[in-house]
Amino acid sequence: MNSWRRAAGWLALAFAATLVACSGTPKPKPTPLEPLTPQIGGRQVWSQRIGKVEFDLQVAVNNTASSGGVFTVASSDGTVIALQADSGSELWRANVDGQISAGVGSDGRYAAVVTRSNELVVIDAGRVIWRVRLGARVATAPLVAGERVFVMSVDRVVAAFDVLDGRSLWVLRRPSDPLTLAKAGVLASFKDTLLAGQGPKLAGVDPLHGTMRWEVAVATPRGANEVERLSDLLAPISRVGNVVCARAFQNAVGCVNADRGTIVWTRNVGGNQGIAGDGQVVVGADGSDRITAWNATTGDVVWTNDKLLYRELSAPLLVGRTAVFGDLEGNLHFLAREDGSPLLRLTTDASAITTAPALSDKTMLVVTRSGGLFAFRPE
Repeated sequence: MNSWRRAAGWLALAFAATLVACSGTPKPKPTPLEPLTPQIGGRQVWSQRIGKVEFDLQVAVNNTASSGGVFTVASSDGTVIALQADSGSELWRANVDGQISAGVGSDGRYAAVVTRSNELVVIDAGRVIWRVRLGARVATAPLVAGERVFVMSVDRVVAAFDVLDGRSLWVLRRPSDPLTLAKAGVLASFKDTLLAGQGPKLAGVDPLHGTMRWEVAVATPRGANEVERLSDLLAPISRVGNVVCARAFQNAVGCVNADRGTIVWTRNVGGNQGIAGDGQVVVGADGSDRITAWNATTGDVVWTNDKLLYRELSAPLLVGRTAVFGDLEGNLHFLAREDGSPLLRLTTDASAITTAPALSDKTMLVVTRSGGLFAFRPE
């Protein structure tokens, strides 16, 4: 591993440690929840438990011919499980023999995670089929697509491996900043293009050869020092048709035409979680948990909601006519997509919901920090 890559990895770790250290500073108290009369229905349909989830988990959602919708999740202790979405029945379980730092990626058959010892581990139906050592820490879930496994490390190096045997196919290295963010970034597919976050820029990459097709800035970093100028793109993102929308850490929310590699709109707004969107709105919470909905076409503000300030909201999910957020006390908040008004509140296990809710057909999965898996069906 090159010395500059080691430096970038260690600086990312140092920044993560700085954030933890700063957490000792008193924070504003979470806004008390107001009484709510439900305006829509919703019920819990099943629950499961895994170990604690102490990393930026991304739940994989797939549809298979044999099992229908499948959720694949992982816990920090190395456990990876696949569950039938409608019933919660366990389809398979594996242990990767190491604590997990990033995951899960899955194409419906193969699942991939990365351990804290920087090993990419690929699983087929509950059986570990190969593992390979990476050159730097990984916080972004691998992407499994097109018989390849794509990985992006915190130094923004993107690599591709053969899904069958772990053979290295290509590595893409781009100029990197001396300080990078150790949070789940953007690694996704768009038609025949691989999308990868490269700081505040979204890059379109040829997935066969690892060459750049286009690159466009979602944000312009600003600040007096390197920490303030951190602006890496964050998962999850939104994709509707040819338009991909994303948040740049503490800087902006913007949308890109991924066919052309051009910016559609961008708005300066802070925040440290990903966003959700559909053809009408893009929704996300800022650093103080003020929720904003932007017009998906123009970027104009449609509505804001400041009733959940400082509740450490998760990234959202847009489903039907609702925008759904989890909070630090395990509550699930359903807001009207049209105006942000509260519609429903459901509870889990009082442990923080830090990952975006995941949806398979009509079943919504929520994962808590303590390892609770709760499936709901809005009505």
